[in-house]
Amino acid sequence: MSSVEKKERVFLSSPHMTGNEMKYIHEAFETNWIAPIGPNVDKFEEELAAYVGTAGGAALSSGTAAIHLALRLLEIGSGDRVFCSSLTFVASANPILYAGAEPVFIDSEKETWNMSPTALGKAFAAAHKEGHLPKAVIVVNLYGQSAKMDELMAICNEYNVPVIEDAAESLGSLYKGRKSGTIGEFGIYSFNGNKIITASSGGMLVANDLNALEKARFLGSQAKDPAPYYKHHEVGYNYRMSNVLAGIGRAQLEAIDDRVKARRKVYERYAEGFKDIPAIRFQPELEETYSNRWLSVFTLDPELTSLTPEIIKSALEAESIESRNVWNPLHQQELFKGTQFFAHGDGEAVSDNIFRHGLCLPSGSNMTVYQQMRVIEVVKGLFLQH
Repeated sequence: MSSVEKKERVFLSSPHMTGNEMKYIHEAFETNWIAPIGPNVDKFEEELAAYVGTAGGAALSSGTAAIHLALRLLEIGSGDRVFCSSLTFVASANPILYAGAEPVFIDSEKETWNMSPTALGKAFAAAHKEGHLPKAVIVVNLYGQSAKMDELMAICNEYNVPVIEDAAESLGSLYKGRKSGTIGEFGIYSFNGNKIITASSGGMLVANDLNALEKARFLGSQAKDPAPYYKHHEVGYNYRMSNVLAGIGRAQLEAIDDRVKARRKVYERYAEGFKDIPAIRFQPELEETYSNRWLSVFTLDPELTSLTPEIIKSALEAESIESRNVWNPLHQQELFKGTQFFAHGDGEAVSDNIFRHGLCLPSGSNMTVYQQMRVIEVVKGLFLQH
């Protein structure tokens, strides 16, 4: 390959346009629906809810906003506790702080890398003994893989605590035949630029409680009371999605199943390419689940290789290939210093181990086979040298 071809940038997860986005954008401009709310917003809510199988959805400015409004709908505030997955992006937990509540972090387990039912059980037992149960549990479906929702829901139902399912990374994934994000009381999706479908930005709150969703739209529109003048009786937010961006989201949603298939094909090529390297272990796919494989992520077995994620990441970057470390567990972050954390077992936390040894590979649905072979060649070359 030429030096020019060799240095062509390979991105971790770049936007993949369908070609139909401009149709909806033009409609928004031709009708002058440029503000938040509008026909595209209404249709995007209806179409996304129909796709995942919920009664409705509320299109918002981000997945973070959706989590925040879910907490508001559950009347969570100062002095309350919220249990949350630790191995996730900070956006899963920041809304807990917005609400003035206290986060308590729960470790992962090895079969999904998501919230450990064992650790969650420990946390509930301790909270029950203390007489301070959480008001909600935020379960994250990491990198497209659903958590063990049956086990987690059983524990939360035992204590009558609602679940917010953070499916920001798992739109299109399945858990025992149900769409990811539809099992808890509220589900959260993100349409950030690197997600499996994008609206440039934005998010969606889904639920089967239509009254709750109507309240979410009210709160997300500055909580303006119905009156012939500006009247407000509670705090609101500027959280609604733009009609223009909702048009992009509609076109993207039309291609969601193809995007999932493409990402899974990317994972399969990696799995095949590295099948003879026992030190590489990809994120598992739990039986009776179907991951969208938003990102293809592996961990390195330190007993089988001296390579580290940093060494591989640097080698890939030298070839203009973007990769990324696994999420740094939130219980290790300075922002959350002093918060409670419940581990899966007695040794090193599972989430800490995944972070220390994990790496996310380029996984875009628009990545060519040639680009992916460049990634595979670099990684395999490193193993030949070590």
